Amino acid sequence: MEECCSGSDTPTRLLYACSGVANTGYLADSVARRLMKGGTGKMTCLAAMGAGYSRFIEDAKKADCNIVIDGCPISCGKQIFEKLGLPFNHYKTTDYGIEKGKTVITEEIMREVTEKLKGEITNGGC
Repeated sequence: MEECCSGSDTPTRLLYACSGVANTGYLADSVARRLMKGGTGKMTCLAAMGAGYSRFIEDAKKADCNIVIDGCPISCGKQIFEKLGLPFNHYKTTDYGIEKGKTVITEEIMREVTEKLKGEITNGGC
């Protein structure tokens, strides 16, 4: 993770995902990993942010863009960033027609949500 904020000319886009127990958290985590693998950003630890680890908070402060992907309307990731007073762009898997506790997460759903989110992130100026 040290390379993420090294002062290079490449914008730093950090990805934080809910990894909650519900299907929606599983989807949020899976989508973030796919976005990272596809080069959309670098995934980092939302739990460390919530625990207040200074290195992670400093990385978020230095990032050009923090992307928080929550699984459901409870929006734990959003709440963490708001409490820390850090800027972020927020997305929820339930905004893509996924019902918490009901929708079976398939390969097709993961692919669709990943593509939609990638488009929103890159077209949203982040």
